[in-house]
Amino acid sequence: MEFAILSDSFNKMETTRKRLELTQFLVELFQNTPNEVISKIVYLLQGKLRPDFEGIELGVAEKLAIRAISKSSGIPIKKIEEEYRIEGDLGHAASIVLKQKTQTTFLVEDITVERVYETLFKIARLEGARSQDMKMKYISSLLNDASPLEAKFILKILLGTLRLGVAENTVMDALAITFSENKENRKILQHAYNVSSDLGKVAETISRKGLKGIEEFEITLFNPIRPMLADRVKSEEEAIEKFGDEFAAEYKLDGERVQLHIEGDKVILFSRSLENISSYYPDIIEKIPKTIRADNIILEAEAVAINENTGEFLPFQELMHRRRKYKIEKAVTQYPITVNLFDVLYCNGKSCLDMDYKDRRSKLEKIVIEDNFVKYIPMAIVKNVNEVEDVMENSINAGSEGLMLKMLDKPYQAGSRGSHWLKLKREYQNELGDSLDLVVIGGYFGKGRRTGNYGTLLLATYDEDEDKFTSICKVGTGFTDESLDQLYQILNPKVTIKKNPRIDSEMEADVWFDPELVIEVVASEITLSPIHKAAKDKIRKDAGLALRFPKFTGKIRIEKIVEDASTNEEVITLFKGQKKVAHDKSLI
Repeated sequence: MEFAILSDSFNKMETTRKRLELTQFLVELFQNTPNEVISKIVYLLQGKLRPDFEGIELGVAEKLAIRAISKSSGIPIKKIEEEYRIEGDLGHAASIVLKQKTQTTFLVEDITVERVYETLFKIARLEGARSQDMKMKYISSLLNDASPLEAKFILKILLGTLRLGVAENTVMDALAITFSENKENRKILQHAYNVSSDLGKVAETISRKGLKGIEEFEITLFNPIRPMLADRVKSEEEAIEKFGDEFAAEYKLDGERVQLHIEGDKVILFSRSLENISSYYPDIIEKIPKTIRADNIILEAEAVAINENTGEFLPFQELMHRRRKYKIEKAVTQYPITVNLFDVLYCNGKSCLDMDYKDRRSKLEKIVIEDNFVKYIPMAIVKNVNEVEDVMENSINAGSEGLMLKMLDKPYQAGSRGSHWLKLKREYQNELGDSLDLVVIGGYFGKGRRTGNYGTLLLATYDEDEDKFTSICKVGTGFTDESLDQLYQILNPKVTIKKNPRIDSEMEADVWFDPELVIEVVASEITLSPIHKAAKDKIRKDAGLALRFPKFTGKIRIEKIVEDASTNEEVITLFKGQKKVAHDKSLI
């Protein structure tokens, strides 16, 4: 397939932020895409080469790309850098520069999607002393034969700056329309994606086998399942109102959610965001197989830092010391953990997703042997407010955050935030009734002791209907010097000069970030706002919702994907549940 077709589609997508238009552009693209290429196109649309859990990254620096452009075009590096400063995007700058190309290539090879993809894959696999030279050689070989428009998008993919505003939900909408002629069939695609976490595989299957192939999708060991999420409640009474007179109450531990895939001595661990995190937990890899009474299994657990002397659970931030490339053995010794199991998703070649919670819990307790390292998360069946309060008290005393409440007779809903699970935290019982997980979309340069860092951050909720991130507040309190330094290190690589198409904000920031990081925030209340875009027009025409007196809690939720952040619907629910409804005078 000609790469020019894909480049033309990308170019159209850059002109709009409207989801319906983006979907239509994708439908047109998929209609012109051969079966054997569609998975590659779906990956490239997302700016990647393979699903996230395979961990394949391009790792091309801007300086290397600029050298490759210069080598291909014969134009001096300084002129390319000057154009880059003007345009703010190296891909766009390259497309302008290459129109002035002074070197002629006599033997031009066709630029196809397959060639671009395979070349990028080779670049991603390069390591060692000569890898940078080889990367430049591969990039130059593509640019030599590419048109300016093709070069623009080749470089955007290489540098991770392909910002089309297209996310997984939009891709699935387009696949459903293209290959089933009915958008309602998207639910079937959603299930296939939830159990495989591989959108390219879903696209290839539906293009080759139709809906029948999608309906036959099954769990594959060592391919992560997208985790089930929980709604929030702010009181024991609200939980009883929603769940009735009998349900499970588990301790809500302040750790890292881990999905464990085990077959014999082979163990792979995935984070909540489907990243392979096996290297951070060599102690789990070593010890967990000894506790399993099954040939193969997929389990869910919380890895929690502990005080070895008392056995008390420690805060999530203690685990972050394990997020290092080097000296992991020392970190394992300094920051011991326990593995606390709470669910079984697959066992002995069969899915457990359709089993009721109580049956999954029973199965879990039969096939895993507890010891000092591997434990079940404490759970009790509760029937009234007093019993919920008792379990809550025990959970807090053990160093936990609160409770996870689960309906006994419901299946595991992979990839969805359903009402079958609820979370109740002690801190939810403040005026606002909750903490919120918000997406960092912009930053403002600090002053005084914060000079050199971002002193204030612009935050957003996730709009599930529009698949975008809507501004809700600026936060500048709650930060320590250490957390500001840490956030700067995380955010600086995500800086963009232009606002990402999926960001909806009237407020201007000093810098914009690609929406990739979630942090936890508390606030005194939620108010109506004529400026912020969260839940715009949902409560009152021309007004959104905003947080009053927001404060960073200290928790950087690196384990969360941004689509799992607090949604507009959640914020609306919290707004309506406040003791005092915001009046006109609350407008900010």
